[in-house]
Amino acid sequence: MTGVRSSSLFRRLRPGLLAAVVLSTAVLGAALSAAPAADAGTVTPAAYPEVAPAPAGAAVSVAAPAGTAPPTPTPTAPSSTPSTAPVPPSPPTNLTASEVRTGSITLTWTAATSSCCAITGYDITYYQEFGDVIFSATAGAVTTTTITTHVGPGMQLSFRMIARDSLGQRSNWSDMLTVVTPVTDTGPDTTPPSAPQSLTVGEVTASTATLSWSPSTDNVGVLGYDVYRFDGWFISRLIATVPGTTYTTSLPASTPQRNLYYVRARDAVGNVSIASNTVELPTTPPPPSTCRVTYRNQSEWPSGFVASATVHNAGTAPVDGWTVTFSFPGDQQVTSGWNATIGQTGATVTARNVDWNRVLAPDGSATFGIQGQWGVSDAPPTGFSLNGTPCTVG
Repeated sequence: MTGVRSSSLFRRLRPGLLAAVVLSTAVLGAALSAAPAADAGTVTPAAYPEVAPAPAGAAVSVAAPAGTAPPTPTPTAPSSTPSTAPVPPSPPTNLTASEVRTGSITLTWTAATSSCCAITGYDITYYQEFGDVIFSATAGAVTTTTITTHVGPGMQLSFRMIARDSLGQRSNWSDMLTVVTPVTDTGPDTTPPSAPQSLTVGEVTASTATLSWSPSTDNVGVLGYDVYRFDGWFISRLIATVPGTTYTTSLPASTPQRNLYYVRARDAVGNVSIASNTVELPTTPPPPSTCRVTYRNQSEWPSGFVASATVHNAGTAPVDGWTVTFSFPGDQQVTSGWNATIGQTGATVTARNVDWNRVLAPDGSATFGIQGQWGVSDAPPTGFSLNGTPCTVG
């Protein structure tokens, strides 16, 4: 295995600067397209759109001088000679972490292939989640390497890589790999919990919002969940640690940054999971809801449950055709339903009206039922929407 070179690469662009950079790059690309390349054998993956020259053999429209007839084009036979231009290498595949420790991560992958020349090495980029600095590392013509720079305990890092060939051509990027390092390499527990799934925003009142998520698993046991607020740029703040899978927080103050929230599971020795998905909370209370949903567990046993949900039209106009959506905070799976057409994708459940309850009159309602299975948690959902509009609960 050859040596690895690591260095800080660059900071990610703020969103407000991105448009200006793209415009400047496009103008520069147009100017440079008329000049001969300094190294015709090197192809660098484009970070921004470029102005491409017209393909060889394509017709180019040229205006004739005033008062003259345009020349009659001369037909040309299509070329039967296949292109002999070198083809960039394929991207490396199956990027995995074969060993993850507090201060190092060993990456392995399936080598890229090239139809013209030898693969000479790989360029790796990586960054810590919810940060703005991207790091780089370079490896030779190998299929494994160990990254130690900017790696520490309890860090979530995302990696991807490209291949280079002897002509300097570069492949497309590999798929992204995200890992989290343990907080200790010794002791009874070095395995972080699994990531919380399906973080959603439930009921939003005039001053609060409720977050809920599906539970994590751990080889020893999940002690609790850390809830973070992220400004969308590089600052994350721990706002709460809770034992369950819901948390009610105050609506955030309005700022130029975003108000994103995410959750990480924690075990007894302090190992933390990969972060959940992020959700954004509003800074102002929502308008008065025109719908209300009541969810009740009718019966429950160790492996199953029966529940009912009633959707109520609190508006002044009839609702002609309704769809109620919600997410289970536990690991429930719907097996059947009645009085609605019910489907489930992941933790998200969708219930659509049937013919006989299609119209919800003002102050009218419809009730549908669900039967399902569960293993870890049968916690009731905390947020519902009617045709995409959030509803009050209860």
